Amino acid sequence: MKLSTRTRYGIRLLFELAYNYGKGPILLKDISKRQNISEKYLSKIVMQLKSAGFVKAERGAKGGYILAKSPADINLKDVIQILEGEPLFIDCVNEKIKCEFEKRCPTYNLWYEMVNVVHDFLKLKTLEDLVVDYKRKIGEYGEIYYI
Repeated sequence: MKLSTRTRYGIRLLFELAYNYGKGPILLKDISKRQNISEKYLSKIVMQLKSAGFVKAERGAKGGYILAKSPADINLKDVIQILEGEPLFIDCVNEKIKCEFEKRCPTYNLWYEMVNVVHDFLKLKTLEDLVVDYKRKIGEYGEIYYI
């Protein structure tokens, strides 16, 4: 599975919000600078995440974006599904597409099991996991992320 730039940048945007969770709204221009991503591109992604209920916007002088739920309650499978669509490696395992060779294909079960393993893994990984892992890296290697 190759993830699009939209998905990779969307997860980085959500990481920023998760890293700063509980500290108030974050401006998109600040996320853009820290992540070196075009603010215009992030604005398109954040609208999709807002529509999906992952992000809330707060207006006003102290406005910006915040997570709509706790980082522990947002798993990466759901995020990828919103930004990318159903993450599949091969079309024949898509339940909406019936492969005529499914019953006698020597590799169908391999692809099906592989997709399920990836889906199960992504369901278990949350934004909180990304933050915890990042904080562990900071402890080992020193500050690598600037706020």
